[in-house]
Amino acid sequence: MIPGNRMLMVILLCQVLLGESSHASLIPEEGKKKASGLQGQSHLGQSHEVLRDFEATLLHMFGLQRRPRPSRSAVVPQYLLDLYRLQSGEVEEAGGHDVPNFEYPERSTSRANTVRGFHHEEHMEQVSWEGEGDTAAPLRFFFNLSSIPEDELLSTAELRLYRKQIDEASTERERLWNEGLHRINVYEILKPPQAGQLITRLLDTRLVHHNTSSWESFDVSPAVLRWTRDRLPNHGLAVEVLHLNQTPQHQGRHVRISRSLHQTPNEDWDQLRPLLVTFGHDGKGHPLTRRTKRSPKQRGRKRNRNCRRHALYVDFSDVGWNDWIVAPPGYQAYYCHGECPFPLADHLNSTNHAIVQTLVNSVNTNIPKACCVPTELSAISMLYLDETDRVVLKNYQEMVVEGCGCR
Repeated sequence: MIPGNRMLMVILLCQVLLGESSHASLIPEEGKKKASGLQGQSHLGQSHEVLRDFEATLLHMFGLQRRPRPSRSAVVPQYLLDLYRLQSGEVEEAGGHDVPNFEYPERSTSRANTVRGFHHEEHMEQVSWEGEGDTAAPLRFFFNLSSIPEDELLSTAELRLYRKQIDEASTERERLWNEGLHRINVYEILKPPQAGQLITRLLDTRLVHHNTSSWESFDVSPAVLRWTRDRLPNHGLAVEVLHLNQTPQHQGRHVRISRSLHQTPNEDWDQLRPLLVTFGHDGKGHPLTRRTKRSPKQRGRKRNRNCRRHALYVDFSDVGWNDWIVAPPGYQAYYCHGECPFPLADHLNSTNHAIVQTLVNSVNTNIPKACCVPTELSAISMLYLDETDRVVLKNYQEMVVEGCGCR
């Protein structure tokens, strides 16, 4: 991946072409004018080639081989949207009004800079079973993880299943309280499924009651690590829902593991279907960290022409990337510009070398002055759809200028 400061140099090029506007188009307006105004196919072709190279540079910085073209059926799970909003500081804390019943995965994100979401291949979920019509028979879930890059080391993975509350008449509540317990077992399938049997290994289990609606998370890290790190065959996962009292009235009704099981009208299956979430790190930059909600910075009077930070908003819709970048729609990158005068003031955050260089420049103009450059950079998080319609939350380092100085 191209370092963030290289990206800032590219954006600064846009700023130079655009003048002093604080809103930067990722495709320079000057280039657009030339493309429309120049005569002759050769000049037009040259301009288009520059724009293609410009886009390719940014895509390479984001770790993408080509521009994603999401299909209409692509779905962004609410879990990843909530995780992005909490991680980026758009909301202050989990469990608030904006993100109800959400528990931030501190342990998983502390070792990861990339989170990926996968839906299962629905056409492969049915398994032939000896007990015809047995509602307790496990369902198979195959998740295609081939889009995970080889250099991304996974640390944890979880399978998320939604369970929906079953409302009972008040006269039945007490009687059904002890009958409403379900056990959910999640297994790794060790060999290709055969008629009437599954060779499995238990990964995680949970005892739940059908009196609440919530998501349940199951640790499937051992299986996913065997598939990705050890390159062992991926035969999928199996989920089994057992009613402890063996009464069939609510057998499996409240756990949403299949589109065809007890679907209610107007139910959003795309958001309630099982979701596999992986947490990994590609060895570039720092892990995801939950940020606090930022308050808008107060604008003071513009200082003199000395080195300082200037506003520079990058809008992804300028190149039509808003169809695959889910959030943010853009971000404030900022840039550094201004003079480094002699003598250098303390607020210019100068190094000793910059001070010496400025001193020499004051007596010998053949030696250039120190330059106004970023001295502190911070990361941004991006939620986007990759080339295979998989949803990715990734941390990108050195994307925002936090401080400027003379160096």
